[in-house]
Amino acid sequence: MKKIRCPKCDNFVSFEEKNIEAGSIIGLTCDDCGKKFKVRFRVKPSTIAADALEKKNEEADADKYGTIVVIENVFCHRQEIPLQEGENVFGRRCPGTDINCPIQTSDMSMDRIHCTIIVKEKNGRITHYVKDNDSLVGTFVSNDILAKKETRIIEAGDIITLGATSMILKFGEEE
Repeated sequence: MKKIRCPKCDNFVSFEEKNIEAGSIIGLTCDDCGKKFKVRFRVKPSTIAADALEKKNEEADADKYGTIVVIENVFCHRQEIPLQEGENVFGRRCPGTDINCPIQTSDMSMDRIHCTIIVKEKNGRITHYVKDNDSLVGTFVSNDILAKKETRIIEAGDIITLGATSMILKFGEEE
């Protein structure tokens, strides 16, 4: 099962990709807004190799800097977002909002630019920090709200709550 975004409402449309050949065109209809659109599938050998290399590099970075696991709830599905060194800005995915870690959710209590997780590496030791970006409902770490302009160190397994959505920092050997 594959998912593609509707060009009108930006929600996911699911379809079965088993019988789709390269170069074929299929028609899809969005269940949410009723928009009908077509998708062309084409695969270039060089693209496949480049995608595989990019995915391998992303997995290596995720292993090095950690991953944020968004817990599934009534507003969103489970998501894993790899962290990068530097600032990782989290918020509700919305067209036109420029953030590097968007969360696909319908949770309106999560701001479009809600919080930032900062990953720093010093002397081979990686440290994670979280700070709120003046969000409306605040950012919680283990049910404790962050004060304005507070930056807090977070560890593997810590629960970060943005609105009604919770996520967990997965880092190192922890499963």
